Order: sequence, then structure tokens, then C-alpha cells
Amino acid sequence: MAEVQLHQIQPESRMKSLKRRFVKYWPLLLLVMIPLALVFIFNYAAYPGLRMVFMDYKPALGYEKSKWVGWGMFQKVFSNRDFFRALRNSLVFNILSLLISFPAPIVLALMLNELRYPRFKKVSQTILYLPHFLSWVIIGALAYSLFRPSTGIVNVMLMNAGVIEKGIPFLTEKTHWAVTYLLIGVWQGMGWGTIIYLAAFSGINGELYEAAMIDGAGRWKQMLHITLPSIKGTIITLLIMNLGRLMGSNFEALQAFGNSQVREYQYQLAIFVYEKGLGNGQYSLSTAVNLFQSLVGLILVILADRFAKLMGEDGLL
Repeated sequence: MAEVQLHQIQPESRMKSLKRRFVKYWPLLLLVMIPLALVFIFNYAAYPGLRMVFMDYKPALGYEKSKWVGWGMFQKVFSNRDFFRALRNSLVFNILSLLISFPAPIVLALMLNELRYPRFKKVSQTILYLPHFLSWVIIGALAYSLFRPSTGIVNVMLMNAGVIEKGIPFLTEKTHWAVTYLLIGVWQGMGWGTIIYLAAFSGINGELYEAAMIDGAGRWKQMLHITLPSIKGTIITLLIMNLGRLMGSNFEALQAFGNSQVREYQYQLAIFVYEKGLGNGQYSLSTAVNLFQSLVGLILVILADRFAKLMGEDGLL
């Protein structure tokens, strides 16, 4: 009899505990629900629309009356020369960006972690985070002002210092544009990318550093033998996630830095989707390209995760 009463009391006490927690933490729950709702609406609720990949979709006809073409839309994409040009540029720039921009936050986080003046460290972090919150339109406008061949402050300073004789066309010649575009991308994202690594540093046991100091290890050896090995799992996880974006491209950045002189390198998958798909009303074509990018990104993530596990790491999945 006592056991029956106990079972009856437990659900009631649990409900009261849940109600108290809800009343206490409802602002935090509301903050969580908003991003969850946005993720559901824009990421999962859109899945039924993927069927337009197998249709010649016309908005006026809708899904029911649009012509079913099967794999024809993929054949149309893969037979387009501009698609392979955009694919080549996207892969080249994303691989170069991964090689340059992925180590940058790690190096910057290590430098910030070594600062011993808390106030200077906080100010430095704030300044480094700011570019992440700037629109690419603003960054593009600033870049074109700073890097003008004749009147840009960068070229003027270099000419006054005697480093160069005439202005460098940073954003109007394709090779210079490629280098400038990649480096600006690193500058824009590396400060924000340090957040995860700095959080990982805080989880390292301080006794390891004390033992290393007793053994005579300096700051450099502590960094190499304690700090980096301790965040190896974080580095591998973020590397796997970045590999999933290897097929992507940033339309806002490409549009902000684009011009006719650099069209050959600027033409990437985001531009292809906008011009050939959305610009011409071929929504099925643009959806097919985006689905192709997502599938390749998923395959790369799975393969990288399997490889990491074969090497003895935890991986992502």
C-alpha cells in the first residue's frame, strides 16, 4: 500500500518541480525557443520543397501542375559549362581559404591566451570580434576605398615608403583580387573563430602547467606540449565541420568584391545559382545545385569523421 502511494506522489512532485523550474527559467527557455523555431522553419520545414528538384517547377503552376522531369534537372546542371567553371573556382578558393583561415583562429587564440594583462586582453578580443558583425557590403566599400591603385591609403603609404613605384590593383586584377579576397576573409572571421578555442583553453587543468614549469618548460614548450594537445579534439571537430562547407560560397562577399575585371575568379557556385537559377526564374535548377552542394558536403563530413576515428580520435558523429 505504501509503494502505491509513493508511486502516486512521485509524478505529482515531478510535475510541481517542472512547473517551478518553468516559472523560474521561462526567460531562458524563451530565448532558446526562438532560435529553435527559426532553425525548424528555415532548415526543416523547407524539406518538402526539395521535390522541385525533380520538376520543371513554375510558381504559377505550383507543385501539382509543374512538369515532372525526374533526373533531367541534374543532367541540365552537369551539362552546363558555367557550372563546372563555378565549381572549379569554388573548390579552389574554399581549399585555399581552409588552408589559410582554419589555422588563423588557432594561432590568434594561442596569442590571446598568452596575454597576462586582463584589461588589454579584453580590449583586444573586442576589437578582433568586431569584423564578424560588419556587413560584407560595408567591408567591400571600405576595401575599395583603402585599396584603390592611385588614391587608396594602402597604396599611398607603400609608395611614400618607397616599397612600390606605382599602385597595386588589389581589387581590379584577378590574381591580386584572389589574394586580397582570401586575406580579407581571414581578417573578417578569425577573431570570432577564437571564441571556441579560448573556451577550450579554460578547460585545461592548470596543474599540467605547474608541473611543466617545475620541469623547466617555458611558455613555448607549454604551448606545444600541453595547450595544443589538450585542444586536439576541438580542432579536429571544427576541421570536420569546415570540410562540410568545402562546396559552399559566400554570395554576399562575392557580390561585394565583384567587378568585370575579376569575373573569371569571382564566378563561383553562389553566383551561378543566383544568375542561372533565381535570376532566370529556374528555381528547380538552383535547388538542384544547392542539393548537390549539401550532399557533397555531407559525404565529406562523414568521410572525415570516419578517418578521424580510424586515427583514434573521437570524431564528430
